Amino acid sequence: MSIQQPKKSIGYHFKGVFSGSVGNLIEWYDWYSYSIFALYFAGTFFPKEDQLAQLLNTAGIFAIGFLMRPVGGWLMGGYADRKGRKSALTLSILLMSGGSLLIAVVPGYNTIGVAAPVILVIARMIQGLSVGGEYGTAATYLSEIAPAGRRGLYSSFQYVTTTLGQLIALGILLLLQRWLLTQQQLTEWGWRIPFFIGALLALSAVYLRSNMDETDAFKHEKTVEDKRGTLSELKKYNKESLLIVGFTLGMTITYYTLSTYMQKFLVTTSGFSKNDATLITIIVLVIFMLAQPFAGIIGDKLGYKRTMIISVGLSLLTTTPIMLLLGTTHNFWIATLLITAALLILSLNTAISAIIKAELFPVNIRSLGVSLPYALTVAIFGGTAESVALALKKAGYAQGFYWYMAFCMLISLITVIVMPDTRKNSKLEKPLK
Repeated sequence: MSIQQPKKSIGYHFKGVFSGSVGNLIEWYDWYSYSIFALYFAGTFFPKEDQLAQLLNTAGIFAIGFLMRPVGGWLMGGYADRKGRKSALTLSILLMSGGSLLIAVVPGYNTIGVAAPVILVIARMIQGLSVGGEYGTAATYLSEIAPAGRRGLYSSFQYVTTTLGQLIALGILLLLQRWLLTQQQLTEWGWRIPFFIGALLALSAVYLRSNMDETDAFKHEKTVEDKRGTLSELKKYNKESLLIVGFTLGMTITYYTLSTYMQKFLVTTSGFSKNDATLITIIVLVIFMLAQPFAGIIGDKLGYKRTMIISVGLSLLTTTPIMLLLGTTHNFWIATLLITAALLILSLNTAISAIIKAELFPVNIRSLGVSLPYALTVAIFGGTAESVALALKKAGYAQGFYWYMAFCMLISLITVIVMPDTRKNSKLEKPLK
């Protein structure tokens, strides 16, 4: 017979969603703080003679963090399948706290020489391990505590907190820039403040997660130890792993284009001021964040496969026209509406993508199965989206990037069409062995 979760109280579900989501928020706050404040701390870790070299070095370290995400997905995902979701989520937030604290306290190049950028690299690698394991484990946890019929809603809180973490990091920058510190103070020492804040917040999340409940699915799992969270076991699910790569491909490129690269695009291509581009970014991200629970509810009502087909299909049809229009408009509100439309379409994808991944795998391999293929795809395609866009722009073929996005969306649409309907055959309902 199928796994039947005993009916849980509202308090149990609220505690589970809050404990799982607030840690995700802090993880992504710490992750985005690096890129947002890199302009200010670059000179602390590298010789000050060449500002471009400073930025390139900090960007390179950012890329190292991205490359560590698949390693984190492998190590942390496997750990979650062997030792439990609660243990892995607590370890994940501890790692992020340690990485942020290390960045906050490490002396600069002028004090300890080459050891400064080396320690910065180590700190970023630790953060990459943490965030690489966070997504899949949190997705697994939320899917396993969610009651049937509301899994899309529960899943949606991952992108609510991911986006909120980015917004908080951006908000702290604006607060420090405009009201609390001078430019010189921000460059000399003020950039350390957000990393101290992140480390302290992460420690509070450690407390929350250490008191969270383990999922019933993991507690009742009967699979022997050597078949939990191993790569050899994951190889039995190569088809499912490829499905995750396929439908993540278009989503991750579109997400990083609209949420991260778009601010630069509005300045360099559309001709907006930096202040207007920042304000547009904040407005559209707030709307995107608020749309997630509603998109999750739609997924619960329509079915996840049908909702995903609608989202990816609409993105395929509208991505290139929207990017072309954004490249030519100079109107603040038209640009805001265009990006908002693209993100609302994407929200139908992001809100339920975690639950679809979790439903593809049995409990003994679920966290690793969600984490590793997703982290690999994000590192290879999401992490390089901005670089590809800038390279094509420099080569004089900026529109090539729009078609690149559309092609990736086409692959995702084909993947979603051929994938099984998890509502009819979810491994979350698979009988215990």
